[in-house]
Amino acid sequence: MTRLRENFAMERIRHSFHQHGKPVPIALGLVPAASFPPRPPVLLRRAGPSPRTLGLGWYEQVRARLVTQWLVKMLGTMFGIAAFFGVYFWLLRHPFFPVKVMPLTAIDRLVVFQPAALPLYLSLWVYVSLAPALLLDRREFAAYGGGAVALSLIGLGVFVFWPTAVPRPEVDWSLHPTFAFLKSADAAGNACPSLHAAFAVFTAIWFGRLLRGMGVGRLVRACNWLWCLGILYSTVAIRQHVSLDALAGAALGAAVGLIDGRRLHAVRARAGRIAG
Repeated sequence: MTRLRENFAMERIRHSFHQHGKPVPIALGLVPAASFPPRPPVLLRRAGPSPRTLGLGWYEQVRARLVTQWLVKMLGTMFGIAAFFGVYFWLLRHPFFPVKVMPLTAIDRLVVFQPAALPLYLSLWVYVSLAPALLLDRREFAAYGGGAVALSLIGLGVFVFWPTAVPRPEVDWSLHPTFAFLKSADAAGNACPSLHAAFAVFTAIWFGRLLRGMGVGRLVRACNWLWCLGILYSTVAIRQHVSLDALAGAALGAAVGLIDGRRLHAVRARAGRIAG
């Protein structure tokens, strides 16, 4: 806290120097602040770390990010997932065009059916909820939200004009009762691109960006990508998708995630010029 107070004091001194041509230490209480005109409001923060996380370790930054606007982030994530599933399942049950069955490849024959991969597959919904929980300011909110909406619209748009399904696997599902709910709720349609894979890669890119910004070490960042790869593997291993679905979804998620990063960088750079 002492370091934070010192940083805020130095910021006020630098501003006073910029406004009046000489360093007037209003932050130290030597001259009444009311004797000088107030600092003009800055609509956008400077690019770089927020004062809230300035000088903190990455684990403290995570805690600060989690509590920032936590209710807004939680409700926004819940509403977004609910709206997505509403449209997704409607299209699944009401295709506009004949459904094309996706072909198998050598990768599908190489990856054997693995029921133990089901928890990895389901873990996506925890994974995609963690990234927005770490967002800090409105620029990050807008970039992440815009990317998630764009990703959903592109994927659902493909399902409208080119509905696809996975071929029936040679699996006796009666021997695997834990899959009963998944197979009854999420049928074989809406296959390509796999939005499960798309959101996994999109989230991994965002996680990587946020973790690097907080100075998190390589080991934790590697775990982020291992989680993503595990989800991609699970989509094929439990026969929910074929490899072409997963590859197309991963490519879509990567494209949107990288474009998102460029947009966020440009907005921060512009905000820095405005604030400067």
